[in-house]
Amino acid sequence: MNWNVLLDFSPLADNSDKLLSAFWATIRISVTVGILSLVIGTLITAMRVSPIRVLRVAGAFYVNTLRNTPLTLVLLFCSLGLSDTLKFRISGTPSINFFWLAVFGMSVYTAAFVAESLRAGINTVPMGQAEAARAIGLTFTQSLRMVIMPQAFRSVIAPLGSVMIAMIKNTTVVLVASYYEAASLMKDMFEQYGATLPIFIGFAVGFMCLTLPTGFFFNWLAKRMAVVR
Repeated sequence: MNWNVLLDFSPLADNSDKLLSAFWATIRISVTVGILSLVIGTLITAMRVSPIRVLRVAGAFYVNTLRNTPLTLVLLFCSLGLSDTLKFRISGTPSINFFWLAVFGMSVYTAAFVAESLRAGINTVPMGQAEAARAIGLTFTQSLRMVIMPQAFRSVIAPLGSVMIAMIKNTTVVLVASYYEAASLMKDMFEQYGATLPIFIGFAVGFMCLTLPTGFFFNWLAKRMAVVR
């Protein structure tokens, strides 16, 4: 066994520019998906607790369907179904088009998990809060926006952090949507240099540099914003 080849870190050094570019692409898609999934997930949560039955059923169907569908299939639907079959184009530039297709697929998928976390947070809000909101004349939408949701968000910051960390790691799947990021570069380097230990270590450290600060931030925020009952 040639240990010099197995422990050779020169491929990472030789491709440092590509590494930085690939991880920057991962950061861009992670931030965009994180924001959109929070927005979509909040809307789905509002549907799930709505007094209108049709909205509750639609929200439950969305969450149950997306949570039980592999992310790979969702992204394949976006790349093959929307782009190739339905000829849906967000931009004439392929890289921008693939980016937004990947963002759309990951956002609708992650939003299902965000919605479940938020719904669990709503269940922690005392019933008296909603009753008090109704007593002073607030509508369902107003009480949800001004009374219930702010408390729900504060109680599920840590679980939402776990969802965001999982989302960052799930970006390794966006290769199927033809978007080039860190996992795509790792695949190319495996084909060029072989699946060596230094390449594994390099990319593992790279993803840890993204996920560990995210976890620390959400843990700090959860303690900072903890609801005192």
